[in-house]
Amino acid sequence: VQLQASGGGLVQPGGSLRLSCVVSGDVFLINDMAWYRQAPGNQRDMVAVINNDGGARYAESVQGRFTISRDNAENTVTLQMNGLKPEDTAVYFCYAHFADIASMVERDWWGQGTQVTVSS
Repeated sequence: VQLQASGGGLVQPGGSLRLSCVVSGDVFLINDMAWYRQAPGNQRDMVAVINNDGGARYAESVQGRFTISRDNAENTVTLQMNGLKPEDTAVYFCYAHFADIASMVERDWWGQGTQVTVSS
């Protein structure tokens, strides 16, 4: 079981990026899925979270600019980021809470992180 994130890169201020994360392997009932980010010297902070009914909430700093979505059939979570600002620069991590079939124990799972750099 693993989470594989993709879609990071370098973009100019005001630009857009789309991050995707797929959960692969034998899993059972993925609950919350989310994106976190961590800038150098800072803690890892929640950016957006979505439950398995599609209810979403966002960090105040990204409200109105970022949109999180998920595809329960494909076990994917996506973060559409518009109006990017230099302060959005960070490593972005996908997150999911679920049990793998092997253990049937619910726990937190993390992807490997993808760099997003907003700079002119």
